Amino acid sequence: MFLIRTGINLSFTLLNGLLPMLIPANSTKPNNTTHDYSRFIWGKDYAFESLNNGMAGYMTGIGKGVQPLDYIILQQGGKSYRYQVEEIDYYSEPSDMWIALLKRVPIA
Repeated sequence: MFLIRTGINLSFTLLNGLLPMLIPANSTKPNNTTHDYSRFIWGKDYAFESLNNGMAGYMTGIGKGVQPLDYIILQQGGKSYRYQVEEIDYYSEPSDMWIALLKRVPIA
């Protein structure tokens, strides 16, 4: 009986030791992509409605693949700003057009 119990404990211990190696630690961490819109013209290629003195805003733009928590680089008056996508909704037509709520974050 003692040997069976030890065998089960040994198997359980080995399984617990192997599990962290089989599942990557960052498997639940999202990829935050940076989308550079600094070469586009503010007001012509995209629209940005500033909120709270530029600390947030609504942006309407084009481009597939923009997701929540991604970053967007914008430029105004020769100065670059980095925003994080808080929420985003894609239009049905055209399918690559979207509107997003952005929050300004420091440029890394």
